[in-house]
Amino acid sequence: MLTIGKLGTSTGVKVPTIRYYEQIGLLPEAERSAGNQRLYSRKALERLAFIRHARDLGFTLEAIRDLLSLSDSPDQPCAAADAIARAQLLEVESRLARLTALKAELERMVEQCAGGSIADCRVIEVLGDHSLCGSDHRHAELIQA
Repeated sequence: MLTIGKLGTSTGVKVPTIRYYEQIGLLPEAERSAGNQRLYSRKALERLAFIRHARDLGFTLEAIRDLLSLSDSPDQPCAAADAIARAQLLEVESRLARLTALKAELERMVEQCAGGSIADCRVIEVLGDHSLCGSDHRHAELIQA
């Protein structure tokens, strides 16, 4: 049995996050020691490692919940898991396209900067007037870590 601190160290997940995952039902409630300390089994460690890896790949908590539910029934076909992974792949590809457009716009902005004074700075000028941009990137979202 692992304490919450050791579980966190083993998986790279912070203690408040472990408590949160327990609270929302991604992790089952931990057993308690005589001193009321949370104690986690090897199965909880494996489940938390699964959640951590899925989060690292950008899956939403709801998708992870669905994947965990599927993993709890190992005899069923994996079509549903494939569909969830394919949806995540499409989302990543969409983010990459938006980030590529943002990168191109930032490169264009920087390349056009003459390096003079702020009064003549192309970066400041473009940031102040979206119509000077080469593409419409207003709804682009950055990947948040």
